[in-house]
Amino acid sequence: MKIKVAIVDDNTQMRRTLSEQIKFSDDLEIILTAKNGVHFLDEVKAMQASQRPQVVLMDIEMPEMNGIQTVACAKQYYPEMKFLMLTVFDDDEKIFEAIKAGASGYLLKDEKTSTIIDYVQQLVEIGGAPMSPAIARKSLQLLSKASLQDVGSDSPSVDLKEHLSERETDVLKLMVEGKDYKGIAEKLFLSSHTIRKHIANIYLKLHVNSKTQVINLAHKNNWV
Repeated sequence: MKIKVAIVDDNTQMRRTLSEQIKFSDDLEIILTAKNGVHFLDEVKAMQASQRPQVVLMDIEMPEMNGIQTVACAKQYYPEMKFLMLTVFDDDEKIFEAIKAGASGYLLKDEKTSTIIDYVQQLVEIGGAPMSPAIARKSLQLLSKASLQDVGSDSPSVDLKEHLSERETDVLKLMVEGKDYKGIAEKLFLSSHTIRKHIANIYLKLHVNSKTQVINLAHKNNWV
């Protein structure tokens, strides 16, 4: 069954182009496009629960209701819905606001469509918090600057070899380097599907649920 996806963006050309490109995917189906947050919420409200999108690609700067406000509102009524911010903005404030609002991930618009599709699949299949490599690094810096509680800080330092297999360790190190699914797959000569399974196992074994947490934990334990 295909993953139901919505696109919310005030740029008509962006909506049309992304929608047309995703239509070529065997795994995703565009069921809704909207020009702003108000339009999106009105359309979703009219849908039956089984028809609603599982993942929403959400722009930030839009008239009437921006993306961050829309996510915050939608999460109250549709907590199961996942939102990937797809935007040109990569500043710390926007990232932090999006995460607080309930966004599941944060991608830059210059990502390849194949990468966006891969991140959507990742979000649905294993959860976590998909982020463009540059955003993941900024998020880690943001956590440090804000003096937030370190992820995994209540856990003792651990030996990586005691928890992960040799292949999982290879995958983790490439994640820390900022490589995405396809980049890791190409480097290790494996399929993207196999890499997703390895990352799901890494999340499970290390008790984390996002790439940022993996990176933070890796640095905390001097794995890299």
